[in-house]
Amino acid sequence: MVVGRRLSVHPPVGDGVSQRRRGAVLIPPIERVRQTGSTNADLLARLARGEKVGEGHWLVADRQTAGRGRLGRAWGDGLGNFMGSTAVHLSASDPSPAGLSLVAGVALARAVRVVAPEVEARLKWPNDLLIDGVKCTGILLERAGNSVVIGMGVNLVSSPELPDRPTISFADKGVKIDRDHFSEVLALAFLDALVEWRGGGMELIVAEWTARAHPVGTPLHVSEQGIDGFFDGLAPDGALRLRREGGEVMLIHAGDVELRRPVREGN
Repeated sequence: MVVGRRLSVHPPVGDGVSQRRRGAVLIPPIERVRQTGSTNADLLARLARGEKVGEGHWLVADRQTAGRGRLGRAWGDGLGNFMGSTAVHLSASDPSPAGLSLVAGVALARAVRVVAPEVEARLKWPNDLLIDGVKCTGILLERAGNSVVIGMGVNLVSSPELPDRPTISFADKGVKIDRDHFSEVLALAFLDALVEWRGGGMELIVAEWTARAHPVGTPLHVSEQGIDGFFDGLAPDGALRLRREGGEVMLIHAGDVELRRPVREGN
């Protein structure tokens, strides 16, 4: 049986985690395995067998042999990187589950701010975290009945080679992050963001996600539709607002979005 334990976490002042997590706090249960195909696939299989996967429980692997990202992309593993999944069990009173992608992004950004405050990381819709405009994490959501399994991959020590985009790791920026410590901070941050999503709906999550994203006006390209435009924030339901050259604003509810140029603070 995997049980939670206590950890002292002191994030920077003003961070969402610090507002509720000061001193010794109970860390959610984190189950660690040496190797598996995919932590998402493992949790989905447990749910399909009727096993209880507690909300807040994380499955974290040292190595993955069949990791994947959005649109079926392979996600290579690297020893020392974070590769883990958790489950959210939906109820009738919950906001739209589509918002869980933003919840995961906010949690990830909060965790990074705690363990690597010197790194300027920014969110990109729908589910990436970028360093210097380059992908350093990925988030994959998969639904099974009334549950959603959320997997995250974070390049702590190395970055996988992707055929269609560059990648970066925190080690590339000279920042050393312990995988197990990061797991615990992320687990706390995710539970906090989940509580906010359930208690305050999408409004709080959308506001924080937007504050942690690349700047309004960033040039974007939506691959599936072949559309170019500029980041104009998010709609109340979490959809991407894409402003076209003529000023028209389109709402993008699903799609693969790319930056049309690297984003650096001050540009």
